[in-house]
Amino acid sequence: RIQERNQQQDPLVCPAYQSYFRTIEELQQKILCTKSENARMVVQVDNAKLAADDFRTKYETELSLRQLLVESDINGLRRILDELTLCKSDLEAQVESLKEELLCLKRNHEEEVNTLRCQLGDRLNVEVDAAPTVDLNRVLNETRCQYEALVETNRREVEEWFTTQTEELNKQVVSSSEQLQSYQAEIIELRRTVNSLEIELQAQHNLRNSLENTLTESEARYSSQLSQVQCLITNVESQLSEIRSDLERQNQEYQVLLDVKARLECEINTYRGLLESEDCKLPCNPCATSNACGKPIGPCVSNPCTPCPPPAPCTPCVPRPRCGPCNSFVR
Repeated sequence: RIQERNQQQDPLVCPAYQSYFRTIEELQQKILCTKSENARMVVQVDNAKLAADDFRTKYETELSLRQLLVESDINGLRRILDELTLCKSDLEAQVESLKEELLCLKRNHEEEVNTLRCQLGDRLNVEVDAAPTVDLNRVLNETRCQYEALVETNRREVEEWFTTQTEELNKQVVSSSEQLQSYQAEIIELRRTVNSLEIELQAQHNLRNSLENTLTESEARYSSQLSQVQCLITNVESQLSEIRSDLERQNQEYQVLLDVKARLECEINTYRGLLESEDCKLPCNPCATSNACGKPIGPCVSNPCTPCPPPAPCTPCVPRPRCGPCNSFVR
């Protein structure tokens, strides 16, 4: 019965998890590939959005700069026109003042001529034969020519001054417009650099956010994997503890069975010794027996009694060897 029980018991075999591990690794590889593909697509979408925002900001800045430049040019031309109108009004006022001075000079000249005529008329009455007569028309013409030359020179001087002033103003306007254009170009370049730096900063922020997201995802993934591995380890440990407890229980049962077997063998040997001792006490040549009539049938066959074999000595119980890794008995 002990041998049958040992033969009926199947050896303990640990469950094979290799196929599950391969499937899990393949699924993890697929998940990692899909995650990387999703991250790449998200980065491409972010780059496209950033490029679109960049082009939109560039278009808006160029449009605003164009409007500002046109408005600033118009305002500058209006200021220049106002200044020119003010200069023109000043020059017209100066011309009017010069005309008034010329009229005053003409009046004074006429008054002086009249006084001179009166004086000369008196002298002509007094000194007719003393001195030659003076040609008043010639004198008037000379004075008129002198005043006309003076007026012409004043007009030329005023025109030259006006031309010089207008040239200076034009030069100042040209220089100021060139400076304004240079400043506007510098402002445009600075704004472009600022926009490019802002775009680069936004790209760096997006890259940092994506890296942080990937880091958090990887941490979560590895933590989940670690928890899975920990759960697997705990399950394996629990199974090992159960297997160890089963082995200890079977070992105890086997020890009990060995003890029972040893006691039974001892009892069997004692019964065998008793039976053998009883067999030795029986006679080798039994007497002849009589039948029912009282006549002897005959003597027993003269067959000497064969001696009984000696009882086999009780072999001591030898403990069975155990397997090292699983601590089970070797069959």
